[in-house]
Amino acid sequence: MSNETIPLNLFKANVELQLRLQRLMQENGQQWLENATRAGSESIAESGAEIESLLKAQNWQELATLPAQAFWRQFQHQMGGAQALTQVAIKNQTTFTQGLQQAIQDWQKSVTQAVGQADAILPFQDIFKQWGAVWAKAQDKDAPAKTGGRNAG
Repeated sequence: MSNETIPLNLFKANVELQLRLQRLMQENGQQWLENATRAGSESIAESGAEIESLLKAQNWQELATLPAQAFWRQFQHQMGGAQALTQVAIKNQTTFTQGLQQAIQDWQKSVTQAVGQADAILPFQDIFKQWGAVWAKAQDKDAPAKTGGRNAG
């Protein structure tokens, strides 16, 4: 690998990382949409069951008990839904985190391979040293002014 291919390989590694992160975000969003769709379908089915119960009521007493029964059914359903949502959230987050970790590890390997060649190490090390030196100089410039201000006061 020559020094001319290093920027191309670094660019490709960065683009690959960006695309993998985008795909992870899309997959995660799709999982949430599927879960929301499923919850919506269940809610519609539950409402249908409530309507059927209402239509089957044969007298006033039976009709009077429907709101209390509906409340408890909905309460139990909501508690079950909250537990299921928590489990889904944990599963989705775990899958996303594992995918993110793998994408970053693969990116690190690609970058290491791109700059890790014997003939390419020195120029990039020099660039990083030069970049770091600029920040070190900026900090050194600020240090005397700060200490001078403190000593003067």
